[in-house]
Amino acid sequence: MFLLGYDIGSSSIKAALVDAGTGRQLAVVQQPKVEMTITALKPGWAEQHPEEWWKQVCSATRELLAETGIDPGDIKGIGIAYQMHGLVMVDQNGSPVRPSIIWCDSRAVKIGERALKDIGKNQCLSHLLNSPGNFTASKLRWVKENEPENYRSCHKFMLPGDYIAFKLTGEISTTVSGLSEGILWDFKQQKVADMVLDTYELDEKLVADLNPTLSIQGTLTAEAAQFTGLKTGTPVSYRAGDQPNNAMALNVLEPGEIAATGGTSGVVYGIVDQPIYDQQSRVNGFAHVNYNADHQNIGILLCINGSGIQYGWVRNQLTAPGTTYQSLEEEASRVSIGSDGLVVIPFGNGAERMLGNQDIGSQILNLQLNRHHKGHLYRSTLEGIAFSFIYGINILKDMGLNLEVIRVGNDNLFQSGIFSRTISTLSGAHIEMAETTGAVGAALASGVATGIYQDLKEAMSQLQILNTIYPDSETQPYLEAYEKWSMALEKVMSV
Repeated sequence: MFLLGYDIGSSSIKAALVDAGTGRQLAVVQQPKVEMTITALKPGWAEQHPEEWWKQVCSATRELLAETGIDPGDIKGIGIAYQMHGLVMVDQNGSPVRPSIIWCDSRAVKIGERALKDIGKNQCLSHLLNSPGNFTASKLRWVKENEPENYRSCHKFMLPGDYIAFKLTGEISTTVSGLSEGILWDFKQQKVADMVLDTYELDEKLVADLNPTLSIQGTLTAEAAQFTGLKTGTPVSYRAGDQPNNAMALNVLEPGEIAATGGTSGVVYGIVDQPIYDQQSRVNGFAHVNYNADHQNIGILLCINGSGIQYGWVRNQLTAPGTTYQSLEEEASRVSIGSDGLVVIPFGNGAERMLGNQDIGSQILNLQLNRHHKGHLYRSTLEGIAFSFIYGINILKDMGLNLEVIRVGNDNLFQSGIFSRTISTLSGAHIEMAETTGAVGAALASGVATGIYQDLKEAMSQLQILNTIYPDSETQPYLEAYEKWSMALEKVMSV
């Protein structure tokens, strides 16, 4: 028996085939081989056409089947992970009425700010765990204000993963987790957030029917089977946004467990068992994949825009083409902790929510021309990004999250020993590095509703831990370096 998982990203679509008995992946493919196009008709806009996602899902599936040679009838479940916060609008025939306004589009910021004022900050935070912000509901309101003909043509709105599930099954639905990421779930009332619909004057009929995250959400239509090469009747049995899904793939399911990623942006995602929020709204709370009315597991998500993009910029600007990150690590490791006073503030990828939505840019401070060289810059960049994680982790600690272990994947900044040891030492948590991907996690999760696994804990029980990073015994150099970085950040933010 096999399970199939998709990860619907904005750069590419990944498809993974997993052996249900062992939990091991047979193959993972990516389509297209180059990044998908994001259209920006105006500054701050970002759109993709949902049909392009579907095209690449079909292509990736056929490639996966050809590579493995398995019988499609042996696939017993399909799981979907997807880019969060996007808006897909379809007409009565299920055709998109406009391109999707995706996660990184910022056109609805002012709409969200206005709604926060109209609804009230305390009301938003206590019921929604978030300010309305630039999330899906605000994007739909933008369409109503600026493209009334498209709004009138809309039969239902969906998130990107909902759309792919619809293309596979012919059934339009969403999940509580999905509504929460669109800021359309009232955690106190345990229902669709009327306060948001009313404030935005959105028709509740546009909200898709609700399915549990772990459930048979439909079966493959003959048409979908023809396009993908899969078998008619194969169940779609799981869907979730990429960050909750990534945490689940790392076996982060219960209160006190933490997942982190250090890609282009950085994410720390911790589980709590009751609705809590940050008074300054520097983090977001979403219904986790195993959330229900009786067990309100909520994922508190901290996002750092200026993460791996900062380190990638340093490599691209200061090294020859083809230079590996390992060679940067080797040169950086010859520099002492604290980088001899050189400080990098890595927030050069737009406004940072954890800094109160300030856009302070990336900055290099205390540069001494007769003392510092490339190795110092490499190390101070890794340290600066790590310090930004610690800055955010301290927000989570203030909210009551208890950090003992941080689980990470084997495909990002955490491969750097400097980066990982810095975070481990300053947070006091050990870091477990596992071999998994979002698509593999989605595949495994699809086996719960189909009865292959009793629950998510069993589905994720065969997670392979590749490496464990423990805090250094000598903490003082790290503490001193972080203190200098924090003082530099305060100075920059006060300008």
